[in-house]
Amino acid sequence: MTTVEMTRFRVPAEHADALLAARPAMLRDFRDDRAGFLDARLVRVSADEWLDIVFWASSEDFAESRRRGANRPGIQTFFSLIDAVISVEEGTTTDLNQP
Repeated sequence: MTTVEMTRFRVPAEHADALLAARPAMLRDFRDDRAGFLDARLVRVSADEWLDIVFWASSEDFAESRRRGANRPGIQTFFSLIDAVISVEEGTTTDLNQP
């Protein structure tokens, strides 16, 4: 099974382009710095709300990533655009063909 992080957050609509521009550097920093980071998908829910779905090898990897916070420039830039975190949830995949 894979651990799934689901973070819903708010970004002012006028900063959406900046958020999307910052995303590649944030993902590079995650790949370079976060053990167990597998993949991520960003979903725009409304004009100012987003859902980030991040896949981790384990719950421990997700917890360690949270502990590290915005420790790299690309992550910092992306996080700085977030006006408010609405929710953070953790789950696991149940698909039979998942690693």
